[in-house]
Amino acid sequence: MSESLRIALAQINLLVGDVAGNAGRVLESARRARAELGADLVLFPELTLCGYPPEDLLLHRGLRRQVERGLARVRDEVRDVAVMVGFPEYTRAGIYNSAALIANGEIAAMHRKAELPNYKVFDEKRYFQPGTQPTIVTAKGLRVGLLICEDLWTPQSAQLARAGGAELLAVINASPYEIHKQREREDIARARAHDVGLPIAYVNLFGGQDELVFDGNSFVMDARGEVLMRAPPFAEGSFVAEFVRDARGKVTPLAGTVAAGLSDEASVYSALVLGVRDYVGKHGFPGVVMGLSGGIDSALTLAIAVDALGAERVQAVMMPSRYTSSMSVADAEEQARLLGVKYSVLSIENMFEATLATLRNEFADRPPDAAEENIQSRCRMLLLMGLSNKTGRMLLTTGNKSEMAVGYATLYGDMAGGFAPIKDCSKLLVYRLAAYRNSLGVAIPRRVIERPPSAELRPDQQDSDSLPPYEVLDPILEGFIEEDLSVDELEARGFDRATVARVLDLVKRNEYKRRQAPPGVRVSRRAFGRDWRYPITSGYRR
Repeated sequence: MSESLRIALAQINLLVGDVAGNAGRVLESARRARAELGADLVLFPELTLCGYPPEDLLLHRGLRRQVERGLARVRDEVRDVAVMVGFPEYTRAGIYNSAALIANGEIAAMHRKAELPNYKVFDEKRYFQPGTQPTIVTAKGLRVGLLICEDLWTPQSAQLARAGGAELLAVINASPYEIHKQREREDIARARAHDVGLPIAYVNLFGGQDELVFDGNSFVMDARGEVLMRAPPFAEGSFVAEFVRDARGKVTPLAGTVAAGLSDEASVYSALVLGVRDYVGKHGFPGVVMGLSGGIDSALTLAIAVDALGAERVQAVMMPSRYTSSMSVADAEEQARLLGVKYSVLSIENMFEATLATLRNEFADRPPDAAEENIQSRCRMLLLMGLSNKTGRMLLTTGNKSEMAVGYATLYGDMAGGFAPIKDCSKLLVYRLAAYRNSLGVAIPRRVIERPPSAELRPDQQDSDSLPPYEVLDPILEGFIEEDLSVDELEARGFDRATVARVLDLVKRNEYKRRQAPPGVRVSRRAFGRDWRYPITSGYRR
């Protein structure tokens, strides 16, 4: 009789620091995986009990006590099924990023993560000690090698598990989303499968945590590197796969449902919606408020907010000034009607005029410039923050990555707020996302997408007055921010040297603004925030 093992991949949404709540989610998911899916073993994401990334919470003695209680609870209460649960393991030698295999009321085995990532958004070497030994357990007659996330990204841990007798690899992960990340994960897993000739069960975390979004996309791969099961992206749930030892004694997974991949626009949009939903929800805000200018950035942000939270939890405010066009007023009203949100029109003209009158003597003999433009933006933020304070709704900001990069935003003005959904989306990507969202059902008036972008802070203003065309600006920014290219290297790609030098100077000069910006969803290979650490004060010149 052939031996088989049914493994459930628990793609669940956890909350950093909520150890008791996370332990409860483990118990409920394990119970349902056994009762509804017939699972023998349930894999939970990396650092299940404390959530990922816990950052300096790991250093609090109170967290240690809660983790110990949470692990004991899972050990004592899980029944009729084995579980692999991630947790921070505190020892005299330091903290380990560990996973416990729990079965029959006992901790049957523990694996300590060997490969600790310390790049991009990861800084695990700040907190954890590396493990050194492979961990192989027997589950229903099959020998399973336990790995944690980065252990799969280099050959050694998989090879040690294979040498120790593993017949399949079980990998628990907290791998954050970025565009094309699933392709990279599966390429890495395929390389490991080829290295060691073993199938892989890979579970990933789901949900939003500050700037990071975890997209799930858990999968099962055979020893040839073929994906035989893939869980749906951006969806919570448990998904089962069966591994069978065949007549030749080789363990192989049976084919299951392989969820289709998403287009770039669909995956980014899904990440933005999930990031907003969980940031607002996990902080307990009743909803959000935001400015709606009639431009493309606020239009996309409003669509994201409604898709994330529902129209009843979103308030949009149009705040016209003497420079706001009638087209902008009409388009903002039309979008608010399309999406069914609470909509207000609050003119800033009196505030703006009063501020100019107060500063008249101070501004005497000086021509109008960015100061007057920024005053308008700050008047708007005064109204929005007042509404946020009064209603308890969090303020969403609407700036994009191109603007944040070159400082085309007002400090304590349109940069103010609690969360910036499209902070990591270039202007060209904003247009693509707007078109994608409208393909699902019209949410953004066509004229908003087609008209030239403008801040409308002075007569006849357009973005192109101050910036290179976005078709030029965005590739330069991507090369510098995501690839660390120099002026010489960008010029070699065909860009005008003077334009490149000007753009890069703007990026470096405006670091002080970005340090004071709200967090936003990370979707690119390198976002402003956790994985962008440039000095504010610097004498470096290209």
